[in-house]
Amino acid sequence: MRNAARPSLDAAWQALKLRLGACLLPAQCALCGMGCAEVLCPPCRAQYLGQLRPRCRLCANPLDDAAKLCGRCLRQRPAFDATITAFDYAAPVDQLLLQLKFGARLALAPLLAQLLYVAIQQQSDWERPQLLCPVPLGPARLAERGFNQALEIARPLARLLQLPLQPRLALRLRETRAQSGVAPQERQANLAHAFVIAPDYVALLQGCHVGIVDDVMSSGHTVNALAAACKGAGAGKVSILAVARTPPR
Repeated sequence: MRNAARPSLDAAWQALKLRLGACLLPAQCALCGMGCAEVLCPPCRAQYLGQLRPRCRLCANPLDDAAKLCGRCLRQRPAFDATITAFDYAAPVDQLLLQLKFGARLALAPLLAQLLYVAIQQQSDWERPQLLCPVPLGPARLAERGFNQALEIARPLARLLQLPLQPRLALRLRETRAQSGVAPQERQANLAHAFVIAPDYVALLQGCHVGIVDDVMSSGHTVNALAAACKGAGAGKVSILAVARTPPR
């Protein structure tokens, strides 16, 4: 009798501790710092993340209402076939990604996945991928950071979309300089032949629609290089799912 009652008592104690913690040490909004029960308070969510803007259907660059493709994609079509993003990579919401990437606030990853999921659900022409693949980090960068932010976002996103996640599908062949520290005219060369599809996954890719998950899409060279590797290995279609998109300067 005593052993049977023990689990329920433990569960009740854990629930009480969580309630007391929420009351005595309330969570703080990741943007404004105000106490709230969620990672992001409702006012900040409504003010900064409430509206989706028209975007190029290929690369997600902001556009006016009438256009379908941006001038860059019309001049040179990328290796990927569609891009969905949740918001522009600009202040103050860029702090959500900076805190995850450089502050190791991994608790922000499910929130970012949920924001991206909402953006996906709002796309009327959304074509569902067959699997998700996070942009891989090189071994040195992974050891330095301790985690891959794209994978941390892809895990909860895969659960929300009910899609299989393949974190080992793509490999980064060589360490590349961070794109943010590379001159715009050198970014494509910096990523040339940077990615390869793991041999064990080539058969899986034949004719497959791959969803590539990343935290921030800036110039697009990183996801384009990975998309080209997927297409070269037999993928039929590649969609980019990036939490944030850097607006063109």
